[in-house]
Amino acid sequence: MILVEDKAGMPAAVRWIDRTVEDIGRWSAWAAFALVCVMAGNVLLRYAFNTGSVWAQELEWHLMSPICLFGMSYALAHGEHVRVDVLFAKYAPKTKLAVEIVSATLGLLVCVAVVWLSRNYVAQSFGQNEASANPGGIPWRWALKGLIPIGFAVLGAQYAALIARYWIRFRAV
Repeated sequence: MILVEDKAGMPAAVRWIDRTVEDIGRWSAWAAFALVCVMAGNVLLRYAFNTGSVWAQELEWHLMSPICLFGMSYALAHGEHVRVDVLFAKYAPKTKLAVEIVSATLGLLVCVAVVWLSRNYVAQSFGQNEASANPGGIPWRWALKGLIPIGFAVLGAQYAALIARYWIRFRAV
């Protein structure tokens, strides 16, 4: 079930969130391609030329973090997230929608909590101009940490869009 294709009768805000998450998902896919290239380059340097770079090794997780943080919204929008369907599959359609609304609401609350709790963490890192502790490492550690509240805000927006979508369906059933 691809949820982003179900656009009939959806509010403009829900459609905008879906388009934004779709674009972010495409960006994450390109970041995954870049990660593969960086990892292949690191392996080649290490085993073929017996050399390496701390900066290039750190770039791997600087790419992995946004892939995960932004890819989770894309996965949620496309219904590719992990769910346990043992009991859910036997529920009536209205009960399924009620479970989806409760689940999405709980997910949204977790996102709000993570965004709220990560504010000071990111602000402190930015205020200190935090960089890698390793010589030759990437100097923008604060930028990577700054992706935490942004990624969870995007995920929270996707949960809000799902709540609206499920609520519209719930009322129609």
